[in-house]
Amino acid sequence: MDTLARTADDVELDRLNGALGFLLRLAQLKVYEHFFAEVGGRDLRPGEFSVLWVIRCNPGIRQSMLGQRLMIKRAHMTKLIRALEDRGLVSRCIPDEDRRAVELTLTAVGRTAIDEAAEWFFTYEDGVGANMSAAERKQLLDLLHKFIGL
Repeated sequence: MDTLARTADDVELDRLNGALGFLLRLAQLKVYEHFFAEVGGRDLRPGEFSVLWVIRCNPGIRQSMLGQRLMIKRAHMTKLIRALEDRGLVSRCIPDEDRRAVELTLTAVGRTAIDEAAEWFFTYEDGVGANMSAAERKQLLDLLHKFIGL
């Protein structure tokens, strides 16, 4: 009997079919693949959008708090904020009361960019999971919130 997989769908995953971390990673890859196919030509990647959006919603947020909330490692957050600052989207401020802290705000260019990006980003996000019913999508969101503790 020939047991070689003929297509990717024929590849046996066995116990990985029930491995939550594995399936979450495949889901993330699928979402990113769809993102770059649909809106990848834009100037913002999903992580950059998320950082800018949270700064928009929390002007003056401390960089360390932003990194904690979005689970971005300190070194990566520093590099990301520096790149966004170089693009003129974010400004950093060192508060007088704590010279070790960095507070972040959007520049006027950054506010305009994120407001324009929000339209296409959230339109794209509304289409993620289009193969699920509205109730299934809501259930998945509720379960993900519970899983990550939101």
